[in-house]
Amino acid sequence: MKPPPFTYCDPESADEAVTLKSEYGTDSLVLAGGQSLLPMLTVRLVRPQALIDINKIRDLQKIERCDDGLEIGAGVRQYELEDLPLVGELVPLLAEATGYIGHIENRHRGTVGGSLAHADPAAELPCTAVALDATVVVRGPSGTRAIAARDFFQGRLTTALEPEEVLVAVRYPVPPGTAGSSGHGFVEVARRVGDLALAGAAAVVDLEADGRFASVSVGVLGISDTPVRAFAVESALIGEDPTEENITRAAKEIVPSVTAGDDLRATRSYRRHLASVVVSRAITAAVARARERRNGT
Repeated sequence: MKPPPFTYCDPESADEAVTLKSEYGTDSLVLAGGQSLLPMLTVRLVRPQALIDINKIRDLQKIERCDDGLEIGAGVRQYELEDLPLVGELVPLLAEATGYIGHIENRHRGTVGGSLAHADPAAELPCTAVALDATVVVRGPSGTRAIAARDFFQGRLTTALEPEEVLVAVRYPVPPGTAGSSGHGFVEVARRVGDLALAGAAAVVDLEADGRFASVSVGVLGISDTPVRAFAVESALIGEDPTEENITRAAKEIVPSVTAGDDLRATRSYRRHLASVVVSRAITAAVARARERRNGT
């Protein structure tokens, strides 16, 4: 099928894009990588009056170190998160999780901002944003505002973006790792490589000098209408030894957060089981990396 007719706009600045969004409002959509939007246009799931292409906006294609973290422009291609040493050094969880997004061809077109704005609850980048307490930066007619990732995702394919706003960047804080040694882990399960995950988990841990958990951050994807921050799991581990028994016990705290129903790919019952498995594996991988870092291996 062919997409419905629309007005094509190709602004050269973020301010120009905001002006266009203000003009067309809910009758407009932003085109970045097009990995999700173009298929939806083709089968006419969406019928925008205007399509605003942000690919010419160079300011949205930067990755920069900021005072307290790493700022990634909305137009940055996903593969850059895998390839750029700065990302691997400062936010290694993000670099690892990106490798699970679709196939390499998708990552060379797909953008960071596009994935966040699309808000698929089974997507990797929204999960890492929630797990790492990232901040989503949006710009509208009234200026720029920052939204905590946990507040940005409000439902399946639904965000806190206002109709006249454009997502311009995401800021990831850099974990300090001051309590001893830190590590990260990312695990997901899909029927085939490149498929949407049935469930997945991102974890960052910091260990005290005596080996106990100093801090734990866990995000889970594919189990609800939004990426889930596993606060109950985190609370169950703080101050505990990172034993297999303790991690397995704590991982079960994610089960009440599984609200996804049965679908063609999995039953709710299976996802409830899978959620605790991926959480346990992600934390275990993070602990292993933290120990390697502490031992200098």
